[in-house]
Amino acid sequence: MDEVAGDFEALGRLAVVAPREVWKHEALDFTPWLLRNVDVLNDLLGMDLVLDRAEHPVGDFSLDLIGRDQSNDSVVIVENQLEQSDHGHLGQILTYAAGTEPTTIIWIASHFRSEHRAALDWLNERTDEDTRFFGVEIQVVRIGESIPAPAFKLVAQPNDWGKRVKAATAVNSELTEKARFYWDFWDMARQQIQSQYPAWTNARTSTRSSWFNTASGISDVVFVMLFSRAGLSVQLYCQASDPTVNAARYEFLHRQKNGFEAALGGPAEWDPMPGRKAARVSLLNQAFDDVSRTDQWDAMIAWLLDAQLRLRSALDAVGGKTELLVARDQAPDR
Repeated sequence: MDEVAGDFEALGRLAVVAPREVWKHEALDFTPWLLRNVDVLNDLLGMDLVLDRAEHPVGDFSLDLIGRDQSNDSVVIVENQLEQSDHGHLGQILTYAAGTEPTTIIWIASHFRSEHRAALDWLNERTDEDTRFFGVEIQVVRIGESIPAPAFKLVAQPNDWGKRVKAATAVNSELTEKARFYWDFWDMARQQIQSQYPAWTNARTSTRSSWFNTASGISDVVFVMLFSRAGLSVQLYCQASDPTVNAARYEFLHRQKNGFEAALGGPAEWDPMPGRKAARVSLLNQAFDDVSRTDQWDAMIAWLLDAQLRLRSALDAVGGKTELLVARDQAPDR
């Protein structure tokens, strides 16, 4: 017993650090840090966020951060506050949301007043199922003299289950029925991906769309799993807001076509998507073209995982993430 007690006596003590001790200035210190460390939010929210820009203009105002949720290519906005939540920032968030049409709105503060948590809960209850408000408290901890570490806390979040029920009881149209199939199929696929390849996605919820995205580890490049009239496909999809970046990335991959397809184990579909400001390399299975065929779901998901694994391996074989980042940096100015 004495030896056990001695071991416990040697344990350190967790201490809370004031956020201002780590980030002196909100715009100059905290916002750039969060832009570089979005994985902190991804782990907390269970999402695959990519933050693109700081101080994004919205009319005469500046939004702290804007980006996208890679799982569904929807807009995400983030408003930061190194102080206790206040009415001014609540108003700013609503103003920025009106000007950017986001799906995900994240308000970060060092502490949330109960009235502002209630306001976020009310917004989540009153908005449609495709709009999500999150409240995140900034917390920083250390053990002894260790380096401070972020330990953010989620204090307000959407009631996804309630919104799912609301959507499911909507008008019984063909679109609603198909959306239900998509939700259940992608939820099944998501769970298998997180079981076998957890690094591909942090998503904790499904989608009613015909596609589901997984992260590549490269900003503005995703792997898209998609149902279309042609069949079921997996796409390496370049979707930067600057079309010259997408063109540069596509041209790099196309120059490596022989090596890429050798690693892939067969031909791919190459599509520069002229006029669409995007580009993609795809694998297509024409046998799977109907999400309502629930008896084929196991086979569909097995093919999706295998096709995506092959695309990821082929990308790595020709230089992978490093070369696509270089292609982005070398893209000509518009």
